[in-house]
Amino acid sequence: MNLRHSAILGILLIACLVAKGQDQKPPVRIAIVGLSHDHANGFIPQLRGRAEVELVGVVETNRALIETYTRRFNLSSNLFHASLDDLFARTKVQAVAAFTSTFEHLAVVERCAKENVDVMMEKPLAVNIKHARAIEAAARRGNIQVFVNYETTWYPGNHAAYEMVHDRKAVGEIRKIVVNDGHRGPKEIGCSEHFLAWLTDPILNGGGALNDFGCYGANLATWLMDGQRPLSVQAVTQRIKPDVYPKVEDEATIVVTYPKAQAIFQASWNWAIDRKDMEIYGRTGQVFVPRSNLVRARLTRESKEIELTPPPLTGPNKDAVSYLVAVARKEIVPTGLPSLSVNMTVVEILDAAHKSARTGKRVDLNSKY
Repeated sequence: MNLRHSAILGILLIACLVAKGQDQKPPVRIAIVGLSHDHANGFIPQLRGRAEVELVGVVETNRALIETYTRRFNLSSNLFHASLDDLFARTKVQAVAAFTSTFEHLAVVERCAKENVDVMMEKPLAVNIKHARAIEAAARRGNIQVFVNYETTWYPGNHAAYEMVHDRKAVGEIRKIVVNDGHRGPKEIGCSEHFLAWLTDPILNGGGALNDFGCYGANLATWLMDGQRPLSVQAVTQRIKPDVYPKVEDEATIVVTYPKAQAIFQASWNWAIDRKDMEIYGRTGQVFVPRSNLVRARLTRESKEIELTPPPLTGPNKDAVSYLVAVARKEIVPTGLPSLSVNMTVVEILDAAHKSARTGKRVDLNSKY
């Protein structure tokens, strides 16, 4: 072997060692705050077998929840803490995933901001615009990232539709967006008593089906419309099952107007069949996302409908854990669907929708709401 070949092999060896070192970054140390949100049941299994993340703490005081999760996921009792103060005093944490009631999001963010710890919470961001603005202010003071986890953020179909409609302008300027979300009802599908206790409370959840499922449409439409605040919001709500949900609405329809478009969000705890689907109508064509991994499009009046099965998402957009890791490592700043800026507008829409439903009048958002 001559000197030139030896030098090349040496360079390749160094490159391999550097790449290996990059792959072996220390895991991001995350804590879960609250277990009363049933989505924690889906999040915790995603942490298993992943070298890039380590669960180092859980904040929860409810003994029944602690026992249930300890048994279900074989969690060590050493993981549990009675408060965020106790967690931060005993454990070095880089990021927090909140599975509390929506009302508690503000307190979680304010405490984490003091420790410069990034926060991901389940949708929606806040129970009302007042809480949302306080969250935004706390995040700014603490120089932390706050972002919101929606199941639909990780749908390949939604991203394929966005690329087609927003990036490629394949159907012309957007004229109408229709988003349908919901199921038979949280009690009907078997949500836990701990989840139901706050999900059906107008204070702790900010509402019922309107907040629970209306937020998906507001989130997707704001994303597709480049973060625009709508001109107006009008909503109708009903309590079709007052014997089951006496305190909150179980049916809501929200109509949002933009200068040249409308968006309609149909949120329901009365769908016979579970759904999270979207329809986008442009000036020259239309794109539908009937399922998470399916897109149907007709780009012009003359063209035939095409059907696409987009590939799974990769990198930070793969799932909530991947995104949280990338944010905590400062590799990305949240943008689009999970971002704080988009979700401030989401809460503004939900807040206006409640006001409209109460008064029976359209709420204009021409000035700061």
